[in-house]
Amino acid sequence: MTDAACDSPVRVNIWQEGDYTWPAAFGFQPNLRLYLHPGEERRPCVLVIPGGAYRYVSPSEAGIVAQCFYEKGYHAAVGTYTANCADVVPLKKQPLMDLSRMVRVLRKNADAWRIDPEGVVLIGFSAGGHLCGSLCVFWDRVSDGNPDYAEISNRPDGAILSYPVITSGPFAHRESFVALLGADASPEEIEEMSLEKQVNAQTPPIFLWQTATDESVPVENSYLMAEALKAAGIPFAHHVFPKGQHGLSLSNQAWAKGELGEPYTQEQNWKTAEAVKAGKVTLPPAIEGWFAPFLHPEDPPKMQFQHIPVREAAVWPSLADCWIQENVIK
Repeated sequence: MTDAACDSPVRVNIWQEGDYTWPAAFGFQPNLRLYLHPGEERRPCVLVIPGGAYRYVSPSEAGIVAQCFYEKGYHAAVGTYTANCADVVPLKKQPLMDLSRMVRVLRKNADAWRIDPEGVVLIGFSAGGHLCGSLCVFWDRVSDGNPDYAEISNRPDGAILSYPVITSGPFAHRESFVALLGADASPEEIEEMSLEKQVNAQTPPIFLWQTATDESVPVENSYLMAEALKAAGIPFAHHVFPKGQHGLSLSNQAWAKGELGEPYTQEQNWKTAEAVKAGKVTLPPAIEGWFAPFLHPEDPPKMQFQHIPVREAAVWPSLADCWIQENVIK
């Protein structure tokens, strides 16, 4: 029997003291929020990685998604990874190292948390989809300096990429790559992070979904990834819905009404805002506009993202659940 809700997800910091040295963290620590079923049954676990253009970690793609898959019988976790909030320094490989450690933490604690270590599935959105896709293709290149984790596999057993940033080519979401690599990244760095060019025989199975009318991340991103997976012989599913805006999340009424639960994924933004107010960091002019709600929460922005659900796209969690059962669960 599946529990209806998990109201109090448990926080776990993923890095031990001294392991995490990101220069613009301002006291933030990358972490997991765990949605674990009671009882002794061992279950597969989905790890939800929200988007946010590598500038923030979106609360609209966090807890409600974990809760959805929790209600389908999975253990679930939400990963809050390092974002480039203030443009102090480009992220480079830090988010990838965060996600790699998150997978290792889940497997290291598989017995205590009753997780099937061969059933760890990523669910990434937008730039979070790029991050999940990066671990799918680069997992064997991400080392872990801590010997407690070095021998634990970080390879996902599968991944669900939702309206993902994939390519750094003509259809790229440029802002994501600027936040990740910096405005002066070399052509080689930019090419390396074009994920459709990095798919290989060790890439895990991948489920892709997107809308044809995505106004932020062109739908060609998921087509390019699907073509690369097919060429490499990797099991995949690819669903393109005819309409819907970027950032659909669950595309249901709870999402449309902003019923997202605790916005814990925005912790780094709030800590960065505290650092700005204390004079520890100065925001570049290009960042000030979108960052204003964190600096001035008493003055909400006049223009807000319109949450318009699309019933056809709202079936994706059920499709993904079926796909996991058919293609990932041993």
